[in-house]
Amino acid sequence: MPGICDGRVVIVTGAGRGLGRAHALEFARQGARVVVNDVGAELDGTGSSNGPAGEVIDQIRATGGEAIANGDDISDETGSKHLIDAAIEQWGTLDVVVNNAGILRDRMIFNMNVADFDAVIRVHLRGTWLMCHHAAVYWRDKSKDGAPNDARIINTSSPAGLYTSMGQSNYGPAKAGIANLTIVLAAELGRYGVTVNAISPGARTRMTETIRRPGAIEAEPADGFDSGDPANVSPLVAWLGSKESRDVTGRVFNVRGGSISVAEPWHAGPDADKHERWEPAELGEVIHDLLSRARPKVGPFGQALTAAEAH
Repeated sequence: MPGICDGRVVIVTGAGRGLGRAHALEFARQGARVVVNDVGAELDGTGSSNGPAGEVIDQIRATGGEAIANGDDISDETGSKHLIDAAIEQWGTLDVVVNNAGILRDRMIFNMNVADFDAVIRVHLRGTWLMCHHAAVYWRDKSKDGAPNDARIINTSSPAGLYTSMGQSNYGPAKAGIANLTIVLAAELGRYGVTVNAISPGARTRMTETIRRPGAIEAEPADGFDSGDPANVSPLVAWLGSKESRDVTGRVFNVRGGSISVAEPWHAGPDADKHERWEPAELGEVIHDLLSRARPKVGPFGQALTAAEAH
């Protein structure tokens, strides 16, 4: 029985391990032809290896699927363009781009240096933008030539970008930027037959294994449902990459274990309008009244905090 992505051509970045690996395997299981991109770097972005991507390729091919490996650096303009071209040259088209690649260099801001900030922003935000840019150029040109698109971009945000996470003043802003980029590109690319969505995943990966705080992903259980398995996230990603999702765009989804929810973006809350300029001295009462009527602050996974927890 054909899968929901049968015949679609999919690029998954950072697909050698963790979430990306799970996504690549699920797309292949759903009948897609997959470009498995991974530079094989360490968690902080240093080093490289061909091993992880090759192992995923072998696993896909062993089950009768089609896949090729790619080791381009998606944060490099030439490398990201070469990755897009590799899919098109191999299979004649491109249907889905899953932007998953990322690194971590967690430190409190007083210990973080500029190199730590730049490296994380470069891979997550710049890399995602470059992949979206090159894919968008291809799909726009294809549309202008009269060929219809039914294409997808699926970006990867994070609870650290949507909600809060100490020690990640590089990673959090990068992931927040990706969420906003998703909304912007959904508006720009809809006319060309392209939807753009994002996920904010929770799963046990090399990244989350470094986190030791309340609400962190649990260790693998001895039996029963493993809520931290990265493969739990991939069915949603595969569905978003399928033709069935063509009416969904500009959305960010929280997904963790068996739970899926819609991440609601910034919105205008309670307001006060004097209809003339305020005096600073009168704003204390006004601001506290607005805050008393506003939605509460949220915790690391979007949960509402009590007044005591918020301080």
